[in-house]
Formats: sequence, structure tokens, C-alpha cells
Amino acid sequence: MFAKFHLRLSRRAVLEFSAGLGLFFAVVLTCWMSSFCALADEVRANTLRLHVQANSDSEADQALKLIVRDAVLEEMGPVFAAAESEAQAAAIAEESLPQLQACVERTLQEQGSGLSARVYLTEMYFDTTYYEDFTLPAGVYDALRVELGAHAGKNWFCVLYPGLCLPAAGEAAVYPTEAQQNLVEAPKVEVRFAALEWLEHLTGGAKH
Repeated sequence: MFAKFHLRLSRRAVLEFSAGLGLFFAVVLTCWMSSFCALADEVRANTLRLHVQANSDSEADQALKLIVRDAVLEEMGPVFAAAESEAQAAAIAEESLPQLQACVERTLQEQGSGLSARVYLTEMYFDTTYYEDFTLPAGVYDALRVELGAHAGKNWFCVLYPGLCLPAAGEAAVYPTEAQQNLVEAPKVEVRFAALEWLEHLTGGAKH
């Protein structure tokens, strides 16, 4: 009888210990994810992206997309480089829409293309993007979007703020903010982003 009582007591102790340990890790995980989510939100709120989408995936349309990209960056590069905040960069983009539209249309004409074009400022969902020195979390960002023709082809994107995509660079050349740098300096960033995206999916955050 004593053995049975001792066994029941031991099992109860194990269950209580397991429950307590599970609660402890749940609290730690919640605090950790809350902090990380806040950091990701800060990155999204302080980043302005450029998104150029080609008419189609044909070789000619993809090449034209890059020519238009270079023209836009050359036209507005120095202006965006002077921006001191995402809000200022977005305001510059909005004020410059007529100039950018004219730049894109002029470039298309110079290339002998009859494609239409649309340049506008919007909010867009981007997947997690891994650069050499930092990472941008998935989510909705302010973006300067350039649509060429049917805009059914592969896109090209980079970061206008902070930093700048270098004209004709072919790759995004940007400078990470402190928040962006903190995200990638943390170990296992890919796992953390996977966990973040899973959590946001459950809670409805960072929606498409």
C-alpha cells in the first residue's frame, strides 16, 4: 500500500513538475516572441521598398524591366539618398510620382516599346528577404511600385530607404538600420523568422 501511495505521489510530482516547466517555457517563449515581433514591426515601419514588375517573363521584357529600373534609380537616386526617415522617403516618392511616371514612359519610348506603365506608392506584402549583411522580415511594407504592361512577369525589388539601391547594380545595395542589424546578429535567424511567420499567421499579423 505504501508503495502504491509513493508511486501515485511520484507520478503527481512528475506531472506537477512537467506542468510547471511547460508554463515556464511558455512564458519565456511568449516574452521572446513579443520582443522579436516588435523588432520586426519596427523594421517594416522604417523601410521603403522599390518594386518593378515586368510585362512578362520573355527575355526582352525582363531586360526592359532592368533598363527601367536603372532609369528610375538614376532619376531619383540622389533625392532618395537625402531622406532622413522612411516617412520622408515615402513623402518624396509620392511628390515625385509625376516625374517618375514621365521617366518610365520616356525610357520605354527610347527603347522602342509601346508598353503602358504605372508608377504609384502602395503597401505590399513581401516574403522574408535575405541580404548578405541583414534580413528583412516578411510582411507589409510601403513600396514604390512600377508596373510595366500586363505586369505578369518576374519582379525586381530592393530598398529605397534606408540607403539606396545603386543604379545598374543588379543587386540591392542597402545599409541596414540598427533594428535590421539586430535581427540578423541573433543566432538561428532563419528559425526565428519561421517561428515569427507561424505566430503571425495564427494571430493574423503581417497579412498578405
